[in-house]
Amino acid sequence: MSFDQSAVSMGTMRGRNYPAIRQFTVFLENRVGKLLEVIRRFEGSRVKIVALSISDSSECAFVRFLLSHPEQGREILERAGLAIIESDLIGIELPEGPQSLVDICTAMLQAEVNIVQAYPLFIRPRGREAVALMVDNIEMGQETLAAKGFTMITENDLSMEDE
Repeated sequence: MSFDQSAVSMGTMRGRNYPAIRQFTVFLENRVGKLLEVIRRFEGSRVKIVALSISDSSECAFVRFLLSHPEQGREILERAGLAIIESDLIGIELPEGPQSLVDICTAMLQAEVNIVQAYPLFIRPRGREAVALMVDNIEMGQETLAAKGFTMITENDLSMEDE
């Protein structure tokens, strides 16, 4: 796998050789106030929630977070005694144009990469709208998007203090 290093910053906080954003999935009892309890754990820290997705069932809820400072965020969640699953997602700036998601989905289809989850970011790294994608083959997805000239977002972009 190769990337055009001039188009994509390759450094991530975890020392990866490809851009990725960590998603933390937390399992919560499906009770009123449980989400607030988890979100309040980030108060007083530099960790900000930059994206959030909630799926619930009758007994539990799956809350997915993208965090501005994932290492510190993971420590906070672990100290709370929560069951956590960590996954890698592709962060991508939406290209200019009226059908930017069509362009991204078309690129993934052409590469036969399935999009499993997608959600927007609350922040705008570098002033651009962005989405986070979980795909069934992250390396192929990243390689395809980079080859087609899309700009990817790394964890470093999420931790920018002045955004």
